[in-house]
Amino acid sequence: MSAPAIVLDASIQRLGLVLEPDGDAAEVEGVLNPACARTPDGTLLLYPRAVAKGNISRVGRVRTAFDGTHFTTLREGYALEPRAEYEVRPYPGFGCEDPRVTFVPMLDAYVMAYTAFGPLGPRIALALSSDGYAWERLGLMRFNEPGMAQGDDKDAAFFPEPVMSPSGVRSLAFYHRPMLHLSAVDGRAAIPMIERLAFSDRESIRIGYVPLDAVLQDRKNLLDVRESALVLSPDERWGSIKIGAGTPPVRIAEGWMSLFHAVDLLDNSGRKPKFRYSAGIVIHDIEQPHRVLYRSPQPVLVPEMHYERNGIVDNVVFPTGIDTRGDLGARVFDVYYGMADYSIGAARLTLA
Repeated sequence: MSAPAIVLDASIQRLGLVLEPDGDAAEVEGVLNPACARTPDGTLLLYPRAVAKGNISRVGRVRTAFDGTHFTTLREGYALEPRAEYEVRPYPGFGCEDPRVTFVPMLDAYVMAYTAFGPLGPRIALALSSDGYAWERLGLMRFNEPGMAQGDDKDAAFFPEPVMSPSGVRSLAFYHRPMLHLSAVDGRAAIPMIERLAFSDRESIRIGYVPLDAVLQDRKNLLDVRESALVLSPDERWGSIKIGAGTPPVRIAEGWMSLFHAVDLLDNSGRKPKFRYSAGIVIHDIEQPHRVLYRSPQPVLVPEMHYERNGIVDNVVFPTGIDTRGDLGARVFDVYYGMADYSIGAARLTLA
């Protein structure tokens, strides 16, 4: 599943606070975990999760610019609000959460994968856009092949180019993270149960595959997952409780690179366990992404600043958006991430 084959020299520099709640009722419980994309004219858009009272989530649209010192942002309404039957339920805690956006040239479209939290619980849903502004829902992804995990699933993000599936089918690929029922257990009791599991049985990153030919015939076929491969699991060095995808992958010389998030236990002596969410780098083979070429031996970003350590959920950095900064160098990337489930920060990743 994992075969370290390369050495990566990476540095990361925080750029500061990008966005925080502005007093609007739609953001009273946080504005966080943004997707990002460049529009055809080069405008940078963020798509944050805006959380209203009762944990009701919408996907915003925010025009964003950085002058090297400060971020300027302009809220432009919402890309998605909970309206579909799979996004709404009659009691609190629902909506459209944690989007990731990838421009897929083969489709000439932006693909948004997000968590639809509705009557079934968290499920992966897709929406498409031709310009990054107006979005059309496709629906929930379907995992109907034998042996596939059914049920709660999160952290989906698409690769921008077709790849080869493990069975040799040219496919569009995406990260996802099937969830354990233990994730619904709130309290100290869940931790010993998780720690008794093998690392590969804990919540892990998988790559799902949708045959390309079927999608080219009808984009609705993007919802039909034909294969899914386990690619990255928790690790005793760091990220031992669970891990999940973060940013969509970007192409570098070594392969497909993305930042993922990983969770460690800080303290389990109180009524609720305290965790730390950190971020690391993973690189996949360019043709067969189920082959992992590199995984950060240590996290590259951990909660250190005030906004990262104090919020709705303390001690969280959660990468979800990545912007390739070719204007600053071939191997420079701005990463947008949620801070403590309340606000948004940015960091600049530079690869030697």
